[in-house]
Amino acid sequence: DPCRNYHCKRGKVCHVDKQGKPSCICQDPAACPPAKDYERVCGTDNKTYDGTCQLFGTKCQLEGTKTGRQLHLDYMGSCKYIPHCTDYEVDQFPLRMRDWLKNILMQYYERDLDNSGFLTEKQRSKVKKIYQNDKRLIAGNHAVELLLHDFEKNYHMYVYPVHWQFHQLDQHPVDRLLTHSELAPLRASLVPMEHCITRFFQECDGDQDKLIALKEWCHCFGIKE
Repeated sequence: DPCRNYHCKRGKVCHVDKQGKPSCICQDPAACPPAKDYERVCGTDNKTYDGTCQLFGTKCQLEGTKTGRQLHLDYMGSCKYIPHCTDYEVDQFPLRMRDWLKNILMQYYERDLDNSGFLTEKQRSKVKKIYQNDKRLIAGNHAVELLLHDFEKNYHMYVYPVHWQFHQLDQHPVDRLLTHSELAPLRASLVPMEHCITRFFQECDGDQDKLIALKEWCHCFGIKE
């Protein structure tokens, strides 16, 4: 099969011509496999698509047009009303996000105790110190004042989770800069729950070069190192 090891980017599929040569053509959105309700996604055109196959197939068919260039995955789930993010809310956002990242690492560490593989040995040793600190907040919805107090009192516990998330996202390529597409997986999954995340990332880009450097990322989260 000429298509077996022939790679096509998202929205395209391999097609073999009459001479047996493989090439990439746009995915027909109508030919995408049926998607479950939870696989639906919302595009930046505010339309609900039955999965990423349909969204990126549509984007491919619009290639070269303004509509095609502007169409991206906005967030996971069907399109819904996303409220406007106020100045107060965007100021409080880092508090919740820092706490959430810290608790994700705690959960990975706990899973590693039973079934290793979630964290590397180096990551595990760093998280162990945070995990063993009995002052840590139990996962849950905490008042802004409590989160702020915990950050000020236990600042060192929040540094690594913020650095860890940056390096998890910085993959294509690993260059200590986050592009729009590298941020997309985190942003798309959180928009329905955290409506300020888009504005937060926009404001993180201090020099407005469409890239978030590690220094900018840390500054956004109140991390000095």
